[in-house]
Amino acid sequence: MQSSLLERFDISQDSIRKLVGEAISGSDDGELFVEEREGEALVFDNGRLKTANFSTDQGFGLRAVAGEATGYAHASELSEAALRRAADAVSSVKAGYSGTLAAAPAGTNLRLYGDENPIAKPGFGDKAQLLQEIDSWLRAKDPRVRQVTASLAASWQHVEILRADGHVVRDIRPLVRMNVSVVVGDGDRQETGSYGMGGRKGFGEFLAEGSWRHAAQEALRQALVNLDAVLAPAGTFDIVLASGWPGVMLHEAVGHGLEGDFNRKKTSAFAGLMGSQVAAKGVTVVDDGTMAERRGSLTIDDEGTPSGRNVLIEDGKLVGYMQDRQNARLMGMRPTGNGRRESYAHEPMPRMTNTYMTAGDKTPEEIIASVKKGIYAVSFGGGQVDITSGKFVFGCTEAYMIENGKVSRPIKGAMLIGNGPDAMHRVSMIGNDMKLDTGIGMCGKAGQGVPVGVGQPHLRMDQMTVGGTQT
Repeated sequence: MQSSLLERFDISQDSIRKLVGEAISGSDDGELFVEEREGEALVFDNGRLKTANFSTDQGFGLRAVAGEATGYAHASELSEAALRRAADAVSSVKAGYSGTLAAAPAGTNLRLYGDENPIAKPGFGDKAQLLQEIDSWLRAKDPRVRQVTASLAASWQHVEILRADGHVVRDIRPLVRMNVSVVVGDGDRQETGSYGMGGRKGFGEFLAEGSWRHAAQEALRQALVNLDAVLAPAGTFDIVLASGWPGVMLHEAVGHGLEGDFNRKKTSAFAGLMGSQVAAKGVTVVDDGTMAERRGSLTIDDEGTPSGRNVLIEDGKLVGYMQDRQNARLMGMRPTGNGRRESYAHEPMPRMTNTYMTAGDKTPEEIIASVKKGIYAVSFGGGQVDITSGKFVFGCTEAYMIENGKVSRPIKGAMLIGNGPDAMHRVSMIGNDMKLDTGIGMCGKAGQGVPVGVGQPHLRMDQMTVGGTQT
């Protein structure tokens, strides 16, 4: 059992509670967020260990919320002096304001992941040796392999949240990730493939020989597919999206637009549409932070609210937003367990956890067979989204042409272009094979990054715009 982080301060816990209570009293909400974190990252690149990092950090963030205004201060020093300075800073937001302190979140006994530190084992030397083995195995597998990058990353986060009424909640969060990237070449042409996996657990299953070989093989397979790919056509096509990781498009093009702050400020393409048909019938989108050991899962969010399974779109209708405590209160809604922050140095805001579309009743084979001429997008890389308009652009890292209902030649350079709400109305077939990604998602918003999960079944989307290099 971990000791209380409040014990790390150089003053008594009663004194801490008194200072926090005085700083937040008279506001609508607030908390002291205390964090301890360890992190490790190893990168083996081009035949040698390129990066080996280990870090530790601790600190606190103190917040007072008054209406739409927030006072926030943070420090890496767990001392009475630092806490008093922070209390003075956040108290200024209450000047001329008289609020009623919101009730504490409900408690939970749910355990979604263990508390063992994944950095502890295997040891550093064993991890470095494994990365070298991955490099050697791939180079021996195919003479066209020109470069291999393999990496392991882990973090262990201990958080403690103290409210003005003395309510305390704690969480310990492990997180691991493994990535393999391969560059293959034939003459002057080079192409890349990658594969990653991870979750809120130890390294054990990912470092098993069958597991890392699968990751390495998939990275190599994707690279070789791209080596044989022809230039993607440009135009309007029926699109089939594969299950799993392609849900990142749903995350970006739709998920961000359903976060409470954007809708309260009416800067989302979905603002004011609660109860409206915002997607084709059959489309149901869920954000679920309660899935055991998933990358985006949280026992409690960073305000202390238990995470939940929140239905956002049901049978095409908008039925919910993802909320932190401040935006939920201002919108007259309930917090949904989506108040997240990157670290003690950041304020919480509404963020996704594991966001996915639920399954339909079609087989992947039926969906592909229904397309006379189109594109099958198996994996996406980078993308850009405008929250206000909903417009998006996503690059495919693995894609194929569909001709007469059959998957044919691989293509490269395909860019899927559209508008989130419009794209959701273009969903005409939903597969029965909903799958989550392999545990690699990272989401950025307002300069903060947090781990997330995405997922979906196979989908058919009619007449989407594709940017390519062939016309």
